[in-house]
Amino acid sequence: MNIALMAHDKKKELMVQFCIAYCGILAEHSICATNTTGKLVQEATGLPVTLYLHANQGGAQQIAARIAYNEIDLVLFFCDPNNPEGFDETNRIERLCDQYQIPFATNAATAEVLIQGLRRGDFDWRNIVNPKKR
Repeated sequence: MNIALMAHDKKKELMVQFCIAYCGILAEHSICATNTTGKLVQEATGLPVTLYLHANQGGAQQIAARIAYNEIDLVLFFCDPNNPEGFDETNRIERLCDQYQIPFATNAATAEVLIQGLRRGDFDWRNIVNPKKR
């Protein structure tokens, strides 16, 4: 599965801690992220992460494009509810995930449910929607 990671500035450390906790599960999948979030996750976990631009410099749009092309299977976007400027970007990603039936979490509690589902194989249906090229 292709997993996209994004986090508002005040939630980046939480994303890193989450990825450390679930490194074993995440290691079985392809991960992409906006630049700063991805670098922090890479450094803390050693996981390979495809890095896009910084979120405010086009990285969010790059991930949005991959969602629109149905190339992302799961999005974890840890949002800061006290950052009103960040919600245009969050809402855009959320709408695309709804449109393309992509599981989407905006906080660690929901992300944990999705990661456990990923571990159990609950999202294997995405392989029908998004077949992997061999």
